[in-house]
Amino acid sequence: MSDSETFDPLTPARSRNDGPQEGKFPRGVVIRLIAYLVAGHVFAAFLYLLFAVAGKG
Repeated sequence: MSDSETFDPLTPARSRNDGPQEGKFPRGVVIRLIAYLVAGHVFAAFLYLLFAVAGKG
């Protein structure tokens, strides 16, 4: 019996580490989270500067 006869596309693929991976996030999620945090702080600083300059005028 070949692999193509026993292949079921609905079963999840098995990796080498089938154990639970608690506490690990995918790398893309971590990078996106850091990017959103940096962008959010830059945007907040811009708004703060905008209101600080407008308040003096």
